[in-house]
Amino acid sequence: MSEEHEENRSNWTVQQWTDYAKAGNKDLRGANLKDANLEGANLSGADLRNAYLWGANLEGANLWGANLEGANLRGARLEDAYLEGANLEGAHLWGANFWGAELRNAHLWGANLEGAILWGAKLTFANLKGHDLDDLRKRVAGF
Repeated sequence: MSEEHEENRSNWTVQQWTDYAKAGNKDLRGANLKDANLEGANLSGADLRNAYLWGANLEGANLWGANLEGANLRGARLEDAYLEGANLEGAHLWGANFWGAELRNAHLWGANLEGAILWGAKLTFANLKGHDLDDLRKRVAGF
């Protein structure tokens, strides 16, 4: 990617980032996708490190193997999203809705899960190091 392209990306609007993501581009580092509608988008393998996805709609999105390290997903909708093998290390997930999401083999070490809705989420073999597993079990089971 050229330096000129990198400079231009820093000034992109949410709609420009959304269109870029929906077109299948994988380099979304630092993207401003606040409140973006990415429902059902194919973002498998995307690099979303430090992306700003506050309130974004990612319902049913394919985020298989995506790198979301340090991303801000506060209040994001991830119902039925596919995040198998995704890296969410250090991600801000406060209030994010993962109802029914597939998080098998996801890396959640250091992620802020406070207030995240995990009811029905599939966390088989997910790396949950550093989290209160009793609390997570209750939240995944819905009580």
